[in-house]
Amino acid sequence: MADKSFDPEARAAYEALRAQLGDDALEGIDIADLESGRDTDFGHLEMTDHGITLNLADMSAESGADGSDAEADIDEPAPTLAPEGDHPDFDTVVAKLDARAAANDPNPSLDRIAMLMDLLGTPQQSFNVIHVAGTNGKTSTARMSESILRALNRRTGLFTSPELERVTECILIDGEEISQTRFVDVWRDIEPYVDMVDAHFRERGEAEMSRFELLVGIAYAAFADAPVDVAVIEIGMGGTWDATNVVEADVSVITPIGIDHQRFLGETIEEIAAHKAGIIKARERDGYGPAENIAIVAEQEPEAMQVILERAVETGAAVARQGRDFTIDDSSVAVGGQQLSLQGLGGVYDDIFLPLSGAHQAENASVALAAVESFFGVSREHPLDMDSVRQGFAEVKVPARVERVLGDPVVLIDAAHNPHGAATLAEAMQRDFNYRSVIGVVSIFADKDARAMLAALEPVLADVVVTQNTDPRAMDAYELAEIAYEIFGDERVRVDDNLPSAIELAIELAEEEGPEGVGVLIAGSVATAGQARTYLRSSRGVQ
Repeated sequence: MADKSFDPEARAAYEALRAQLGDDALEGIDIADLESGRDTDFGHLEMTDHGITLNLADMSAESGADGSDAEADIDEPAPTLAPEGDHPDFDTVVAKLDARAAANDPNPSLDRIAMLMDLLGTPQQSFNVIHVAGTNGKTSTARMSESILRALNRRTGLFTSPELERVTECILIDGEEISQTRFVDVWRDIEPYVDMVDAHFRERGEAEMSRFELLVGIAYAAFADAPVDVAVIEIGMGGTWDATNVVEADVSVITPIGIDHQRFLGETIEEIAAHKAGIIKARERDGYGPAENIAIVAEQEPEAMQVILERAVETGAAVARQGRDFTIDDSSVAVGGQQLSLQGLGGVYDDIFLPLSGAHQAENASVALAAVESFFGVSREHPLDMDSVRQGFAEVKVPARVERVLGDPVVLIDAAHNPHGAATLAEAMQRDFNYRSVIGVVSIFADKDARAMLAALEPVLADVVVTQNTDPRAMDAYELAEIAYEIFGDERVRVDDNLPSAIELAIELAEEEGPEGVGVLIAGSVATAGQARTYLRSSRGVQ
């Protein structure tokens, strides 16, 4: 057996495992020993066609010789599932995730997620990837890209964040939200390996895996298991050290970059752009990953574009730029959205209906189309199928993006959460809607530039109800009101520190102004949008 040769990938996997677990963990165990399997303190190690596997369930050192303890475990009844895919352990699993470091404490490093991926057998290498970074428009662009890919008969995965109402919203397979049962099952599959990663970093005095890292791990494992052909992955924050960035993308997409998350990404647009551009990576000649290296770049501030282009040159990436290589030929407001004609990399795609409002969504659509075109390697002679492109755009759903949730009076919800997003929202309200009066309901996180956000929204709001969602990061309603008084004036500001009652107050004000031409706009953060949707669903039957 000692003379048997093993392929380089198997040898590399063995050496990676030794490096991560430490020499003591594999003391006296050679790679050749794993063909027949070997029990260790960590579990049962074995070489299979899929690489080195570690099965904790095979360990029976504490069981009797007759295997009675193991048999007792097998005889335990499986959890009874509630209707509609609910799982009795789902809330417990979510609580475990929520107990981890949150998005506002990212502890930037790829070491933990990379180790987990190695222990799981590199699931992120089993599917193609379109990777999306940027400050605004990421989720919309990702959802559009996924919808087009699905219309083109590809089995898709989609990972976006943060969630509006449910953590399962972050992971979609073939356009369907992952079920509670599947979410719990995947968590149980990866949890023993998460424990190994946590133990390894605790011994080094470093942080355990964060909530976001675990969500990425669950998503990549679920996509590999499905399996999907291609996954569209939205980064969480930044790019370079974002946990999603353990993939080697076929296409890297950079949506518009603005000032946000300064505490982690820097104070200047150049610093922030450098982080975002970190998803554009050089190809290794003999390494894993697609041969092509393509970056799709939305229109940017000159300072951000310069940084992105320098990164592309450094990594040998081909760049397609919005406004130069692809663009919008026409965008006109239509009932329920807008009608588009897009100049793509493969030619003109016309008569497209997009069920989303705002010129910014037309821009996002242009970027999404170019990303999918690049993924398939289209040319002028061989563009994407026109009907499939139209279908993909027509069927896209992006919750809480100028989303109409009530009709009498009209109530719109938007997840705008920074000054750039607020300005974009205001532009969409002015271009696509013709309300006589709009009442705003606003709750903003304390670490955001609330003054700039309120100033951007002021021209489209007749009055504003300042409130506070239940997220710990939310700015105190009365502190936010002091800023609002300066921008709107005392007569146009009302304060209610309870979001549901603030929504009801805004609806009441709208009804008092008359049945026609008056609306309510709820915005300020993703948490505000999500909690508003939840409340209106329970109180007014919103779907």
